[in-house]
Amino acid sequence: MRTPTNRDTHRPDALLNVFIHPVESRRLRLDLPSSARSYLDRRIAALIRPHPAGIFLPMPTAMRLRLRTFLHVCLTLPFAAAVAGPPAETLRLWPGTPPGDEGVVLPPEADLTKPEDPLIAGQRIVKLGNVSTPTIEIHRPPADKANGTTVIVCPGGGHHILAWDLEGTEVAAWLNSLGVTAVVLKYRVPSRTRETRRWQAAVQDAQRAVRLVRAQAQAWRLDPQRIGLLGFSAGGETAALASLLYETNHYEPTDEADRVSARPDFALLIYSGGLYDAERKALPGHVVVPDDAPPFFFAHAWDDRVSVQNALLLGSALKEKGISASLHLYPTGGHGYGLRRTQEPVTTWPARAEEWLRHTGLLGSR
Repeated sequence: MRTPTNRDTHRPDALLNVFIHPVESRRLRLDLPSSARSYLDRRIAALIRPHPAGIFLPMPTAMRLRLRTFLHVCLTLPFAAAVAGPPAETLRLWPGTPPGDEGVVLPPEADLTKPEDPLIAGQRIVKLGNVSTPTIEIHRPPADKANGTTVIVCPGGGHHILAWDLEGTEVAAWLNSLGVTAVVLKYRVPSRTRETRRWQAAVQDAQRAVRLVRAQAQAWRLDPQRIGLLGFSAGGETAALASLLYETNHYEPTDEADRVSARPDFALLIYSGGLYDAERKALPGHVVVPDDAPPFFFAHAWDDRVSVQNALLLGSALKEKGISASLHLYPTGGHGYGLRRTQEPVTTWPARAEEWLRHTGLLGSR
């Protein structure tokens, strides 16, 4: 017998290794609503005889594959069907050519993931590249669960690609389980100006997305005062700047939607980048917190290669302005995990975010 290590959670077969202790059976859970997770725990405990020592059993490969298939088909899919909302709807963000993209020619939009790319929690990710037609993909919760709150999701990818599933569609499914309408933003990548203001096209797209959702709030049965942004990594930079620089028009108005407010009502930044000037040891000069900035939620690991100062410095600046913020820091966990659970405590951030959304009244009925 051997003791499991942190490395186990990053192996492709990590979910096939079973802790015999019933408490540790939670390692096999997927990100489902709490009632579904509880049921899944009970079923796993019933399938596998508990051992009081909580020892680790390396199961034969064939047995692990059968167990994985059973758990996935028999336990996960019924819950997925129960919480599924209407099919996602995709809308073009701009009526014509996006601002500043005149003359820009890119190869066809494609998944740029390579076979040798590292797995995240044992799974591949979709690295969407060459985005020249930005869109919003609207994921609605079931009608009987919808609470009117909307979150615009900004995937990360260093302004080079978009981690489309890891930090986009998987996030939408989680938000839908909370009754929240998720709008996954496919903003333009790669950056049009990588040397200076690499965030410009992304922030233009995010600002347009906020306005478009707010302009359509009544038709889409959404609360126009409960529209937020959630961003990861470079998408966190995008969400942060769109949440702070909303008084500036980052593009010329194109239609009636651009007459409404671009101010988000709240923001969630998960391992955000782009908010720390390492030379100045301060926020970049263009990052300015207005007096009426929205409340923020942060989650970041101390050992992240993208400095935790991105969260600390903006959190401090919000404090100076008297703006509410919820700051969650974890000793380890690195970068780029999305919602995928591992043994690292940082991957419990969705539970903290749900608590914050509920506490601020954003998950209550309209």
